[in-house]
Amino acid sequence: MLSPSLAQEIAGDTSAVIGYNVLITDADAMVIGSGDRSRVGSFHEASVEVMRTKEAATHNASQAQLLRGVRPGVTLPLVAGGQAVGTVGITGTPAQVRRFGLLVKRQTEILLRESVMLRSRLLAERAAEKLLTDLASYDPQVIEADSLVFRAADLGFDLRLRRIAVALEVTAPPSAPRRDLALVRSEILRTVREVFADPQDIVAATAPGRVGVLHRLASRRPVDSVTLDCRRIIDAIAAQDGLAARAGIGEPATTVDGLHDSYQDACEALRLGARRPHGPLVHLIGELRVHQLLSAVGHPARTRLLDSATAPLRDQPDWPTLRDTITAWCESGYNLVRTAAALHIHRNTVVYRMNKIEQLTGRSLRDHHTTLALYLACLTDHLTTRSSGEA
Repeated sequence: MLSPSLAQEIAGDTSAVIGYNVLITDADAMVIGSGDRSRVGSFHEASVEVMRTKEAATHNASQAQLLRGVRPGVTLPLVAGGQAVGTVGITGTPAQVRRFGLLVKRQTEILLRESVMLRSRLLAERAAEKLLTDLASYDPQVIEADSLVFRAADLGFDLRLRRIAVALEVTAPPSAPRRDLALVRSEILRTVREVFADPQDIVAATAPGRVGVLHRLASRRPVDSVTLDCRRIIDAIAAQDGLAARAGIGEPATTVDGLHDSYQDACEALRLGARRPHGPLVHLIGELRVHQLLSAVGHPARTRLLDSATAPLRDQPDWPTLRDTITAWCESGYNLVRTAAALHIHRNTVVYRMNKIEQLTGRSLRDHHTTLALYLACLTDHLTTRSSGEA
């Protein structure tokens, strides 16, 4: 349970502090750490009896000569979970080193427990990462859903509970100093887990700067509450680490197939939401289904829609402004006041732009068929220009 590298670090540092050689053995009474490195790898016979009885033992010079690999001093058991997992010994006259015995033993056991806890936490994190990865790439032709359910149960997660997927992306703002996101990985994960703190929440890093969550959604908790949770995370990451974050949210699910779709949708929401002008930082797939559909349509069909519906407008130097006006008009329920608020402009400016659009296209924006075609064409242009890296 105690790694040789940690044992050597403890033994070396402690020896330097107390002025007496400290050695640490494993459960087989083999020395795995010592201030005197020449003793590493040797057998320490006194440790066998100390581990059996879980009682400290002292040996003077004559007693030590009768035991293999033992020198005068004191040997104490290292106990973890009620089991002796090794020993710690201090070399010297028993009367002189006995006073250090209990202190060194307790300090070593504390470090041992911390090491075990850290290892356990890392193993749990890796298992959660593997589970989330397998759910994200789930293919019923390759693996049975029940095997994932059983594996999740071994980790303490019930995949039959109602859950919703969240995909988070963290980036360094262009104005901020470049930072290696891998270095702040644990801080980001801690922030996410503080918000998604239900024992059934599955939280795992999926890539540098990317975190996936399968959040247990309580029966009375609305999906909108998850949006607020994501905003809290985004604000906390910005305040603590000076980083920018966005989130994509899928839809509730209670099966492995559904969780797979929910997570894929959350990732799609994250991708598509980044292409919306003046969009929020939290993107719900339910609000992006049209964008998702258009994104799945072949490029030739999208190009024909764009050409047929917006050709007169795209020749104008202010085409991006006209495009954003059409998009805001449709997404604001064809309401002038809400459209102006969404664009942060005066109502009369909206009227001016709409009149210009109608004159150029020869069609009324009050006609829903015309407006719908223009809206879909504008969304298509957003998807096309943003994916190609244009403004």
